[in-house]
Amino acid sequence: MRAFDKMVAGEPYDINDHELVEIRYTTRDRTDAFNQLAARQKGEKDALIRKIFGTVGDNVHIEKGLRVDYGCNTVLGNNVFINFNFVLLDCAPFRVGNNVFIGPDVQVYTAQHPLDITTRRQHIGSARPVTIEDDVWIGGGCILLPGVTIGAGSTIGAGSVVTRSVPPGSVACGNPCRVVKSLC
Repeated sequence: MRAFDKMVAGEPYDINDHELVEIRYTTRDRTDAFNQLAARQKGEKDALIRKIFGTVGDNVHIEKGLRVDYGCNTVLGNNVFINFNFVLLDCAPFRVGNNVFIGPDVQVYTAQHPLDITTRRQHIGSARPVTIEDDVWIGGGCILLPGVTIGAGSTIGAGSVVTRSVPPGSVACGNPCRVVKSLC
């Protein structure tokens, strides 16, 4: 099994595998090009977004400061807005539903590193998917950790560190992020 297949499946994989390094370099070159475009170059920006990410819906807008690990493991729905300085480590699938707003300085991590020192020294990693369902608002400065799902219609307060999944229709905030109100 290729390292890429192991990575996407959540199995341990060699982080420095040649194919994975090449994908990351290509994606970083594309994100660097995206970040150099002027705000008014919408057509060029849209074309690069479609080259960076695996699947891109209609009416997707991403601001500058984009940093992406792989891109090909990401699905962006319709009517998605991602504000400045978005960081995405999408070793596992990252799915964004429709009508999602992501604030500035948000970081999403699917990547995990082993607690065992010997394994970590061997540059073995693993990954767990992250999902943001429809109609979600992620406040500025949030961090979403591997394996979480943000349920449909939820709002995550600014600065939150999401360590576990948030049920649909919730307002959640804090470090660690906790549900403070149910909207259902």
